[in-house]
Amino acid sequence: MVAEVRLQCEKGASMPDNPDIKSAKPKKRPLIVSGNATNVLQESRDAVVLLSGGNPQIAKGYGNQPVQDYIAAMPEWKNTIGQKIDDLIVKAIPNVEKAVKWNSPLYGMQRGDWFLGFHCLTKYVKIAFFRGSQLMPEPPGSSRQKDVRYLDVYENRPLDEEQFIEWVLQASQLPGEKM
Repeated sequence: MVAEVRLQCEKGASMPDNPDIKSAKPKKRPLIVSGNATNVLQESRDAVVLLSGGNPQIAKGYGNQPVQDYIAAMPEWKNTIGQKIDDLIVKAIPNVEKAVKWNSPLYGMQRGDWFLGFHCLTKYVKIAFFRGSQLMPEPPGSSRQKDVRYLDVYENRPLDEEQFIEWVLQASQLPGEKM
C-alpha cells in the first residue's frame, strides 16, 4: 500500500492525509560538474547559496579546503580580497589552523581557538580580530564586544598589507577565542 501511494505521488498524484506515510518528494541530488577548470569554478560558485551581503553559505569544516571553498564562492571583487587576506595570514603564520564556522573563515594557532575571522557584507569584507583591543595600534572598527576590533576592506581602498601582517602576528600571540 505505502509503495503504491509513493509511486502515485511520484507520478504527480497528491498524498493522502495519512500521518503514517512520509512525503514522497524526490531527494535533491548533488551537483555533478564536468568540463574544464574555469567552468568547474564558475559552476561551483553558482551552486553555493549567497546569504545577505553576498556571504557564501559553506558547510562547517576544518582545514584549508573549506576556507578555499568559501573564498572561491565569494562574489565578484570580494573573492580577490578574500584570497589576499588568506595569503597574507599564511605568509605571516605558515602553520595557521583554518576552519569555516557560521559561514565565516576562522584562523587560529590551534583548532577551536581562533584569533581572526572574516565575513562578506554588501559593500565590504569585515575582518574581526577577536582580541583586537590588545593590538597596537588597534584596528579602527569598534565592536559591542569589549575585545573585538574590526578592519573593513572595501573594493577600491587598498589593504595596508604591512599593518595587516603585523596585526596577524600580534593576534596569533594572544589567547584565542574558543568557538
